[in-house]
Order: sequence, then structure tokens, then C-alpha cells
Amino acid sequence: MSMVLRADATAAAPALVLRPWRAGDAEALLAVYRDPVLRSWTQFPVTTAADARVFLRRARQGWAAGRRFSFAVLEPEPDGERLVANVVLKEITPGRPYAEVGYWTAAPARGRGVAPRAVTAVSDWAFARFAAGGLTHLELLHQVDNLASCRVAEKSGYAFQEVLPARPPFPRDGHRHVRWHR
Repeated sequence: MSMVLRADATAAAPALVLRPWRAGDAEALLAVYRDPVLRSWTQFPVTTAADARVFLRRARQGWAAGRRFSFAVLEPEPDGERLVANVVLKEITPGRPYAEVGYWTAAPARGRGVAPRAVTAVSDWAFARFAAGGLTHLELLHQVDNLASCRVAEKSGYAFQEVLPARPPFPRDGHRHVRWHR
């Protein structure tokens, strides 16, 4: 797929490139998931080469079906690019007014504004691409004890809406944040 999004550089961080996941991303994906914090917040941690293949196959299938759009988020480095995050737009259904945005950030990229810039880029793209089909708002969900996700939601234009009761596989109540199409 040739879809590429960009998030501008800031005074403290380089520009970001967001693109669909590729088969060659398996090693970087495994390296990022060695972080126990990331594994604790994700529903399906990637801990083996087989897990990475499943993650990447699911990403390709989502794009092909037009219902789930997962982006690898990359920062430029002198010798290439470094994987710093993932942002996914999920549950896109024609005529349905909402979809969900999810994300994770690699440990070395946390606290540098990567997640808000990447989530904003995907959110803007989602409205540009799907508003004509009825998309009016996006939701960002997270557990109540994930304070960093509250900050990412706020910085990305998602307003807090409500506390949601816990539901499997998440053991704690959650927050629902919403960003409306302007």
C-alpha cells in the first residue's frame, strides 16, 4: 500500500512518517514489544516471531477489508527509520457515525509528543477519508489508570466523555474520549 501520512516536526522531535505495516517490520515490532510496560497495556502482545507474523497479517487484512487501518509510526534516523509507535483506526463501517482510534508508543518515544502527533494525523486522515460516508466522531478508549493516555487524548483533540465499566479483557473501568468532525 502506498498510503503515507506525515506529522510535522516540533522543536523537540523530528517529523513522523505513518504508513501501513510491512512484512519487513517484524523484527522492529518484536524489539518494541520487549518493553513490559507496552505488553501490560496491550490485549495481544507480540512476543514471538509467529506473533509478529499474525500482527502483520492482521494489519494487511484490515487494510484489504477497508475496516481497520493500522499505521507503523516511524522517525527518521541517520541510517533509516526507527519504529516509535502504532496508531490504528478500527471499526470503520459505512453509515456508522463513529469509529475507534487506538495506539501504543515504543518506550524510547514516550514523553516526546509522538503519540499525540500520530493520533492527530490519523484522526485528520480518518475524517478526510470517511466523513462523506457518515463518520461524525472518533473514540479513544483506555483504562482509568492509564494517565498518559488521558494526556494523549486531550492533546489530540479528544474530549473526555465518560467512565465506562470494566469489561474483558480489561480488568479496570475505562475512559471514553471523543473527537468530533469539525
